[in-house]
Amino acid sequence: MSTLPHTLALARLLRRTVGRSCWIASLGGLALAAPSPIELHPDNPHYFRFRGQPTVLITSGEHYGAVLNLDFDYRKYLETLAADGLNLTRTFTGAYVEPAGAFNITRNTLAPAPGRFISPWARSDQPGYANGGNKFDLARWDPAYFARLKDFLVAASRAGVVVELNLFCPFYEDSQWRLSPMNAANNVNAVGAVARTNVYTLDRHGGLLPIQEALVRQLVTELKDFDNLYYELCNEPYFGGVTRAWQHRIADVIAATEQALGVRHLISQNVANGSARIAEPHPALSIFNFHYATPPDAVALNYGLNKVIGDNETGFNSTNDAPYRIEGWDFLMAGGGLFNHLDYSFAVGHEDGSFLYPSSQPGGGNPVLRRQLGFLKQFLLRFDLLALQPAPALIVAVAPTPYTARALAQRDDAWAIYVAHPPKGRKWNQGPLPTETARLELDLPPGSYSPEWLNPRTGASELGDTVRHRSGRLNLTSPPFVEDIALRLVREP
Repeated sequence: MSTLPHTLALARLLRRTVGRSCWIASLGGLALAAPSPIELHPDNPHYFRFRGQPTVLITSGEHYGAVLNLDFDYRKYLETLAADGLNLTRTFTGAYVEPAGAFNITRNTLAPAPGRFISPWARSDQPGYANGGNKFDLARWDPAYFARLKDFLVAASRAGVVVELNLFCPFYEDSQWRLSPMNAANNVNAVGAVARTNVYTLDRHGGLLPIQEALVRQLVTELKDFDNLYYELCNEPYFGGVTRAWQHRIADVIAATEQALGVRHLISQNVANGSARIAEPHPALSIFNFHYATPPDAVALNYGLNKVIGDNETGFNSTNDAPYRIEGWDFLMAGGGLFNHLDYSFAVGHEDGSFLYPSSQPGGGNPVLRRQLGFLKQFLLRFDLLALQPAPALIVAVAPTPYTARALAQRDDAWAIYVAHPPKGRKWNQGPLPTETARLELDLPPGSYSPEWLNPRTGASELGDTVRHRSGRLNLTSPPFVEDIALRLVREP
């Protein structure tokens, strides 16, 4: 009897074991190639293709310490994201770590307890690391770190979650630089005796550039087989002296290393807080991420690049749900392809996102908000993503003031419309908005239209009566809502 069926069965079992990561199983001389890494969709590069399907990346994730904080149960965390219908997480490598109390964050996952920080570099036999334990040896890797990082990616893969591995982060204050393994005070290699503003440069780095390049090559090599992964060069490089030339150097190292390995993962650049026009982008970059991107001007400014534009961090607009839900809907309805809310309800001991943070926290997050972002993902995936594009000319007028409306068009047969109170400029801690009814004036061709209204807060939908539009502008009135409402408008054949 042929052994091929048994070989295939074993291969399938192994691939289930690693959560459909991009492994190649060679069994009995049979090589089985697993899915290629997440990529920009070739038919509409403003969105992604992941495991053969077009998708957007939407999440409400922890504060980037899932791997480097040994006390954090990332399996429970990733299962929570999946249960809420979310599919993205960011994590930092361990080149940067924060002290307790940084940015007034309570129970910060990026601030491990003393002795509970793990980084890519091995510990030496010399005591003296600033937050407990021995100093680091930047010439040696820590196998336990890479085992934890890979297990994190496997668990994410099982959950259908894509991982953004953020390679580096600027040092905003000396308190963070004092904790970095790259600081000369924390390593035995006599490198890194520089100011925090010179760490990410090509000329004043105090011997750190070769260390950084080696780290990137090691990470890219170790993680070459994962399909649920992309790299971000540096978090918020517009702070702390990070130079453009250094960012391009890191992009070159990733690209060259992957070319030699025969793989290609997406690379992201964090461009600015708010918005900016991207000029002369590095050719290896595929994702351009912004933080606190409300209003979503960054999308329109850069849509012509034919890359994914993302809103990759939120906060500093109260602890309420509304501003962050509206920010996510607003950004993606403008044509963005990625949204990541920074969710402070994830903490050590509360990896299910149940931590009740104080009102002083610099942002929000909770199970209700995560479900609401899940509704956003479901809403968009009911359309043909490959046909969607921004349709600002569709909206002739919206009332009442100051509500705004955004629209995406699926060819000339379906439209996604979102109406909301703009999230910027309102003091959200003053309570909810009153109940409103939106009045829309739309520039649509003649035809019969079926409206379906969605409550972004509850996920409840309401079918409207078919509207027969003969000429001129189509006027629609929404059901009553609070804060925001969405519309799926389909033209009947």
